[in-house]
Amino acid sequence: MTLIVKKSQLPKAGKGLFTKVPIKKGEKIIEYKGEIIDWKQYTKRVAENKDGYLFYINNKRCIDAFPTPRHKARYANDAAGLSRVKGLKNNSSYGVFKDKCFIVAEKNIAKGEEILVTYTKEYWDCVRYNIKHGYHKVNNGKK
Repeated sequence: MTLIVKKSQLPKAGKGLFTKVPIKKGEKIIEYKGEIIDWKQYTKRVAENKDGYLFYINNKRCIDAFPTPRHKARYANDAAGLSRVKGLKNNSSYGVFKDKCFIVAEKNIAKGEEILVTYTKEYWDCVRYNIKHGYHKVNNGKK
């Protein structure tokens, strides 16, 4: 898959992930890679407010993409996040296959489009709670 990282279309989202080729619905776009940690390390990073790039698979396998900016999947934004643009909707979701996480196309994605992936309602509820209670500042989640 030919993907590039450049400024997101979403305000205050930082960088975004874009495709240079058409992608078909159901296609695995990119693997979400990073440091592999366990649940104990995961909860420690959450408590330290270092959880913006964490993906939980199971108690023994969580992926932290924060220390690995070379892995492009971490730059995919959520169109349903804090800063929205009318007409921009998510076109992909996360899927777990065995012990790996991938971003998967939920519809056909045209060449040049930004990859916009659903982070989940629970993720955004947590971010909004943290903002409301002054725990941290965030842009659009994973930037």
